[in-house]
Amino acid sequence: MKNTIQGVNMVERELYMERIRSLIDKDLIKVITGVRRSGKSYFLNLIKEELKEQGIKEENIIIINLERGPYRKIKTTDELDEVVKKLTKNLNGRIYLLFDEIQNVKDWETLINSYRLDYDCDLYITGSNSNLLSGELATNIAGRYIEIKIYPFSYKEALLANPNLSFKEYMTYGGFPYIQFLDKEEKNNYLDMLYDSIIRKDIINRCNIRNPDIIDRLIIFLMNNIGQTFSVQTTFNVLKNEKREISKDTLYNYLKCLEDACLIHKVRRENIKGKNLLRFSEKYYFIDWGFNEALFGDNKKYISQILENIVYIELLRRGYKVTIGKLKDKEIDFICRKHQRKLYVQVSYILESEKTLEREFNPLLEIKDNYEKIVISTDSFDMSQKGIKHLNIEDFLLSDEY
Repeated sequence: MKNTIQGVNMVERELYMERIRSLIDKDLIKVITGVRRSGKSYFLNLIKEELKEQGIKEENIIIINLERGPYRKIKTTDELDEVVKKLTKNLNGRIYLLFDEIQNVKDWETLINSYRLDYDCDLYITGSNSNLLSGELATNIAGRYIEIKIYPFSYKEALLANPNLSFKEYMTYGGFPYIQFLDKEEKNNYLDMLYDSIIRKDIINRCNIRNPDIIDRLIIFLMNNIGQTFSVQTTFNVLKNEKREISKDTLYNYLKCLEDACLIHKVRRENIKGKNLLRFSEKYYFIDWGFNEALFGDNKKYISQILENIVYIELLRRGYKVTIGKLKDKEIDFICRKHQRKLYVQVSYILESEKTLEREFNPLLEIKDNYEKIVISTDSFDMSQKGIKHLNIEDFLLSDEY
């Protein structure tokens, strides 16, 4: 079902709303994190609509967006507290405080904790930083908050927003919510603008980076190597050969800044036989592959990497913890765990030859356990064999089975 807010059709982000409904009025701060423009503000409006449907008076639901309108200049806890007191002064009954992009306020943790203790309120906060919970909030109120990670639209959500969307478009331009309503030229312009905004606001300014061109070069290097084993030493050598001076420690810090901004995700490699995580064997994936199109202009050249990136983010969106599998000299793209479920996943563009089939299926056949094993590709013909299921990627993305 679709509602409208200010005349705009809203996709009911049911995957996340299911979690929120069970948390409403619980003594937990709901912390919603995700990359800039992934739909966090949109999600707060969905929460507001849900609260209204549950009988909460609209005046008792207060959304303060700290990047827009009259609130964008608020930078201190005193300034924010003054606004909250003014907005809640004449209200009766429980209030619902929803703060958008809370990290823009210095020392926000102490103020949020005081509201939890001093007000009859239900608290929701969002932030564009995966490190949001590493500070005082996490230390002082352990067990009193719960994090919900928001991702750009899944393929299923993108189709709800735009029923005429093709998978090719989704694969090219990605899943950011607003982009689904734009034409081709507008999509590229929007991705350029969003990329610049994330780099400037969430990385360069926040991390106090003095050499922005190295950040750009590092991102391009990572995009060229999506799904490839990453080596700081190799990256350091590449930058050094380009006459870009940077220490290894700084390079590690830059990678951490990219992760904190929710732009990239690091995935560790797991030795399947030894059941241990391997150091220095990680891979990186981007939160949205549309940035690849914005920077390089032709995602078709990187289709195998893009498909792998799409599947990885979808697995995270569905709540799996994901590692990369190593079995002797072979690799499993993803080992996925959720509760008691375990799933092995291989991703391929096209299973076009016997050699390709062997490359994708044989590593799974060598795993001597009974957990589910699937191969995902763009092929429409079912090539399942020997207990290993083959799925078309669109079918996988639209299915609720996994």
